[in-house]
Amino acid sequence: MVNRLAHETSPYLLQHADNPVDWWPWSAEAFEEARRSNRPVLLSVGYSSCHWCHVMADESFQDRATADYLNANFVSVKVDREERPDIDAVYMEAVQAATGQGGWPMTVFLTPDAEPFYFGTYFPPEPRHGMPSFRQVLEGVRQAWDDRRDEVGEVAGKIVRDLAERDLSHQGERPPGEEELARALLGLTREYDPQRGGFGGAPKFPPSMVLEFLLRHHARTGSEGALQMAQDTCERMARGGIYDQLGGGFARYSVDRDWVVPHFEKMLYDNALLCRVYAHLWRTTGSDLARRIALETADFLVRELRTAEGGFASALDADSDDGSGRHVEGAYYVWSPEELREVLGEEDAALAAQYFGVTREGTFEEGRSVLQLPQSEGVFDAERIASVRERLLAARALRPGPGRDDKVVAAWNGLAVAALAETGAYFGRPDLTEAAVAAADLLVRVHLDEHGHLTRTSKDGRAGTSAGVLEDYADVAEGFLALAAVTGEGVWLDFAGLLLDQVVTRFTDPGSGALYDTASDAEKLIRRPQDPTDNATPSGWTAAAGALLGHAAHTGSEAHRTAAERALGVVAVLGPRVPRFIGWGLAVAEALLDGPREVAVVGPSLREARTAALHRTALLGTAPGAVVAAGIPDGDEFPLLAGRPLVDGEPAAYVCRHFTCDAPTTDPERLRTELRGG
Repeated sequence: MVNRLAHETSPYLLQHADNPVDWWPWSAEAFEEARRSNRPVLLSVGYSSCHWCHVMADESFQDRATADYLNANFVSVKVDREERPDIDAVYMEAVQAATGQGGWPMTVFLTPDAEPFYFGTYFPPEPRHGMPSFRQVLEGVRQAWDDRRDEVGEVAGKIVRDLAERDLSHQGERPPGEEELARALLGLTREYDPQRGGFGGAPKFPPSMVLEFLLRHHARTGSEGALQMAQDTCERMARGGIYDQLGGGFARYSVDRDWVVPHFEKMLYDNALLCRVYAHLWRTTGSDLARRIALETADFLVRELRTAEGGFASALDADSDDGSGRHVEGAYYVWSPEELREVLGEEDAALAAQYFGVTREGTFEEGRSVLQLPQSEGVFDAERIASVRERLLAARALRPGPGRDDKVVAAWNGLAVAALAETGAYFGRPDLTEAAVAAADLLVRVHLDEHGHLTRTSKDGRAGTSAGVLEDYADVAEGFLALAAVTGEGVWLDFAGLLLDQVVTRFTDPGSGALYDTASDAEKLIRRPQDPTDNATPSGWTAAAGALLGHAAHTGSEAHRTAAERALGVVAVLGPRVPRFIGWGLAVAEALLDGPREVAVVGPSLREARTAALHRTALLGTAPGAVVAAGIPDGDEFPLLAGRPLVDGEPAAYVCRHFTCDAPTTDPERLRTELRGG
């Protein structure tokens, strides 16, 4: 027997479609049913690759007695946080304000007016470690609903009023300048872990957006300290267990400070962001390690996350069958010495154990180890190691694999488009650029309507029902801008402009320039969410600022540049205070201080050798946020090409700021010098 979730497109909701719980998707009908039946609402929010979401589902939502109690006493609503980040953001803010912490699954009890009055995350099936059982929570909430309804209403009303007062009505009057960015760098230096790389303690997350800021700051100022923090962090992550040493790609985070043991889920957004970071690190330093990690991560994205329609799936689960029927976190990825011997034989197993840091005690559970690279690869025979890696990867492929969330999220696909387009261009991999084009084409065909409105998700080529939020418009525009630079096809600039016009008209406060995460005509929740700080991805706010700035550099649009500058005002306030949590805003501010530079490459064809050399050099320039337009002289693909002729019949490159250009050059080496930061 299935419940109402059987008709949804979200893989997470479909995972709960056969629960005995009578789930509703988030809908007006669910809250109307709560009013009609005089029952409170249980809101359960999670996502498909969430370990503890699976645990709570197995323990409680599959339990018939628990389900019967829920069905009799509550209207139960299940939400995929990746499909509805606006709902997740609003109620997570309430959970964190009330309890001081948050997480998933998020468990919130609401009135029929969607006002929250009791909060939690995971609840066990029986009392544990001072935590009440889920059944005890349900009974307590129901008793309060029956016996203290007025008190419940007062609590809910106060919470809603408190949330309403949190609007970011104030922000800086101007974008950050040299002083604010220097203070931000100093703040990062204080939080930096010089022994292990990264920032802060355990759990340790890949600081993708901060790394982009550090690389851009180094490019603009020459700061060796900024570059060193970026280099060391990237190397420690690449050598740690957070990176899949066999198949490429990064896990969500490390549970320890040393990057050894990951939380094994692999997210599209992490890998897209980190692919781009390592490509940019290689662009800056020429590091062989950075090159390898960028390409392996790109190959992972295409091999394991690409969907049949050309988009990219959201995630791979942390858990998988360990071969005995148990669903165990990390089972697919970890190894014991005995398992190495079974695959490799005694001699090569000893080599693999030394190379990958596999010990008898293990670095994970039950004597198994997460593969790392604790030593320099130079001391090992490269050909033999390649054979070992190939055999282990083939053996691992025979294990039961982790589940895949096939939902295509617009924002995360935009990040993947940018990463794959640039990585393909940098390393002469047209297949990667073609994958970026295919994903961008899917976003246009399935997610974008005739009014310029984006749908947040799709599955199997069918658009979902959730409206795009700010990060969708911003990250997809960012991907389109990167694709325009790489391919020389101006249609992607046009599509980016279409999306950014929506940002200006539907997501921006016309008075302050502040940005909201939902459009002015979106479904009204108890609060209109807005947050300029980064989480696992760049905030929609600062991502929009970056895309607006890039579009303005391409087109000369003062309206878009002004919108970007106004949005960056909040970075001037928050950057020096909490630089770890607004890294993308700081990276965009670096681009603004540098211009950003505008590069027009003109020639008879991008396939012609001299034009291609100038185009590649322009793409490899490290000037922060530089935009590149390439095409025929006076071509109408890009505004930057207008009035830019060949030089003595030769392909040429023009480096400009605010559409005012230096003397053109036909020499790639001179262009390379002009496009260094500083």
